[in-house]
Order: sequence, then structure tokens, then C-alpha cells
Amino acid sequence: MTDWPILSAVTFLPLVGVALLLLTREDSPYGRRNILNVSLLTTVFTFILSLFIWAGFDYSNPGFQMQERHDWLGTGISYHLGVDGISMLFVILTTFLMPFCILASWTSVEKRLKEYMIAFLILEVFMVGVFVSLDIVLFYVFFEAGLIPMFIIIGVWGGRDRVYAAYKFFLYTLLGSLLMLLAIMAMYWQAGTTSIPELLAYSFPAQMQTWLWLAFFASFAVKMPMWPVHTWLPDAHVQAPTAGSVILAGILLKLGGYGFIRFSLPMFPLASDFFAPFVFTLSVVAIIYTSLVALVQEDIKKLIAYSSVAHMGYVTMGIFAANAQGVQGALFQMLSHGIVSGALFLCVGVVYDRLHTRDIAAYGGLVSNMPKYAVAFMIFTMANVGLPGTSGFVGEVLTVLGVFRVNTWVALFAATGVILSAAYALWLYRRVIFGPLEKEKLKALLDLSGREKAILYPLIAATIFFGVYPMPVFEVTSASVDALLNNYTAALEAAQSIALSAN
Repeated sequence: MTDWPILSAVTFLPLVGVALLLLTREDSPYGRRNILNVSLLTTVFTFILSLFIWAGFDYSNPGFQMQERHDWLGTGISYHLGVDGISMLFVILTTFLMPFCILASWTSVEKRLKEYMIAFLILEVFMVGVFVSLDIVLFYVFFEAGLIPMFIIIGVWGGRDRVYAAYKFFLYTLLGSLLMLLAIMAMYWQAGTTSIPELLAYSFPAQMQTWLWLAFFASFAVKMPMWPVHTWLPDAHVQAPTAGSVILAGILLKLGGYGFIRFSLPMFPLASDFFAPFVFTLSVVAIIYTSLVALVQEDIKKLIAYSSVAHMGYVTMGIFAANAQGVQGALFQMLSHGIVSGALFLCVGVVYDRLHTRDIAAYGGLVSNMPKYAVAFMIFTMANVGLPGTSGFVGEVLTVLGVFRVNTWVALFAATGVILSAAYALWLYRRVIFGPLEKEKLKALLDLSGREKAILYPLIAATIFFGVYPMPVFEVTSASVDALLNNYTAALEAAQSIALSAN
């Protein structure tokens, strides 16, 4: 396992599918079927190969494993890959969700199917690359490159206002990341290296930490997205095709949370401790405000999008609580949200493909002729609310407990988000699923097809399994999280002792 470059294989395997797609003619008799099959098999093989990372991972080792390192740009910048318990979780989540995105696009994409699938496979390369990069310049390249295929997916295959939404998404995320690039340059000049393991061991001056933290925060806050830089997300979700919304909510939003855990907390501990109240304030506002905004939405996708902003508030809150419950809860919340929110957008795609509208008022009474769909939608709705027995419960409870140990008032206000999420989620479910089946167009709708069952049933199983038995996740992440928090605490204690001696 150590001699085989498995991380490179998982990262770049989708490019093999891209090469095969480039050789496939879409206008041939079996062109469409071949494109779909190649895309699906490529993502399935990538997921299977990523499971070998899990199989060969040493849970007791908090450091980076399966490392690959080669000289890249010289002057200390290298092609350096590796995974720890934190990054491996996101690699598996990424490769797990991609086949469902391909299946969700099976019939809905009618134009430029080959280019659509190529964009998704290239996007998978960049997303996996972010999580396995151990050189900060390589991380930045993957981090920014992911904007391009997503911009194309929204801009070409999106809804009526797709161009506006695509440019808004691109500009918001790009502008924030430019500040991160300046910070990366400053870190290299200061530490003389771009290696993430070496930067994690380097102690940056206290004043420099403040500016570096703010620069990274500008990028990751937009990516999450945190309030008030969240306004690009509802537009992007509404205009994106179903699979685009799944990846946007399931993976791309997690890049911000991953960045906070990988860079902000361990590399800038003094600044993270100083700005924690600021992050708590933004998180609480996001949880309450965007939940209230979700209550008045008339578009199903937009409601789920605002729900995502609220749930990401728990993530940032848990991360900067800087204790085991908070960080573990944030990681679990990101995993759960990736599955549940992705599944909710897939559920929207099921009815949108039939009726071609996202207006909540256009639906009602679907339980009468789509009972299997009603059950699936109910399970994901309950998970989104945080019902015990679903994966959504575990992450929310842990993050609130973690914050409660730091600030009881923040935990109290954050807990109101659970009530508000129940209000908007159940309101949506009642209007779409229950009531009399009166509209003529709805009476002709058929229940879940075999393909749609293949998409939703595995996600139902994952939602319930991790809700009942979350230990597989904690076993993977616990050693890395403990090491991160021990180093964080040690850095704060060292800074306090220096301050006391100076006085």
C-alpha cells in the first residue's frame, strides 16, 4: 500500500474517463448510452478505489499517511499528497456522492451531454485533490481550479438566470481566495516552505497570525458560506442542474470547513482564539436569520439552500469551540449535511424532472400517488431537522455541546435553530406531500423509478446507519482531532506563559 501511489490514482482516475469520453461520438447510435455508462463506471471505480484508502488507514496514527512527494515547481514547492483522519473522511464523501450525480443526470441533461460529464469528472479531480494536498500551493491550485467546471456547469446547463448565478458564484469565491493567495505568499516568505506538515509545526508571530487568519477567513467564509457573504449560494443552487446542486451542497461547501480545520485552527491558534467570539456571533446570526428567511421561501431549492447556510453555522461554531465535542461534531455535521442535503436536492430533482417547476405551491398531495417518494423525502427531511436516529442529530448535538462548554449563551441561541429548522422543513413537507391531490398535472405523476430508487435508497441507508451508529466516523477522525487540539492548547499555553513572563 505504501509503495503504490493510491492517492494519485484516486485523484486522477476520473481523467481516464475524460479521455474515453473525448473518444466517444455523441451523435453515434449508442453515443448517449456509452457516455452515460463510461461516466458512471468511472465514478464507481473511483469510489471503490478510494475504499482501499480506508482499508489501509491506521486509525491510531494521527499524522499524514500514504504520502507521495515529488519535486514540482522547485524552490521548495512540491507535489505532495497524503491523508489523515480528517481529510480521508472528505475523500470518501466526494467519491461516494459522484455516482449519484451521474445517475441523477441520466435523463435530465439533453444537450451537450459529453461536455457535461467531462465537466463533472474534472470537478471530481479537483475536489479530491484539495483534500489530499500536503503542499499549500498545490492545495490552492486545486481549490481554485474547482471553480472553473462548476462555473461552466451552472452557466451552461443551469436555469433561466444561469449566467447571472454563475458569474456571482465565480466572483464571490474568487475574490475571497485572492486574499488567501497573498497570505500563502507571506507564509512562504516567513517560514521558507510550502509543505503543510512543516507549516503546521511552525509558530508564526502573534501579529502575523492575525492578518493571515483574516486572509484565510475571507476565502473560507465565502466558501462555507457564512453570513453575510452567503448571498451567492441560493442563486447558484436555484439555477444549477440537480447534480450541480448536489455537489455544491455536498462537497464544495465543505471546502471552507475543511480549510478552517486544516489551516486556521492549527496554524493560527492565537488568532483563532481571539476571533472565536466573532465567529460565534456570525454563526448564531446565520443559524437564526437564514432559518427565518427559509420560512418565507416559495422555491423548494431556495429553501433548502438557506437551510444549508444555517447548518453550516453549526459547523463554524463547533470548529472554533476548539474542543473535542465541537470539532468532532463539526466534522460529523459536514459529513451528514453532505449526504442529507445532497439527497434533498435529489428529491427536488425527482419531481422537477416530472413537472418542471420548483414552486412549492405547484405541488400538494403527492403521498397519494407517490408513497415511496413521500417516505424517502420524509426521512431526509427528518434528518435535516436533526431527529434522533438520523445522522443530522449527531452533528448538531455535539456542536451545541462543544459550544456550551465555551459559552452557554451562544449554545442557547444556536439551539433555537433546531426549532426553526423543524418549522420550515415540516412546512415544506406538508405543502408538497400532504393535502388533497387536486391538481390534474400531479395526478399523472408516477412514483420512484428503478433508477431513482438506486439513487435514494443507499442515501437513506447511510443517513440512518450513521445516525444509529456513528462510531466508524469517530474512529477515523479521533486521533487526528485529538492531536490537532493538543497542539492548539499547547500553543495557547505557551503564548500565555510568554505574556506573563514579559509582564
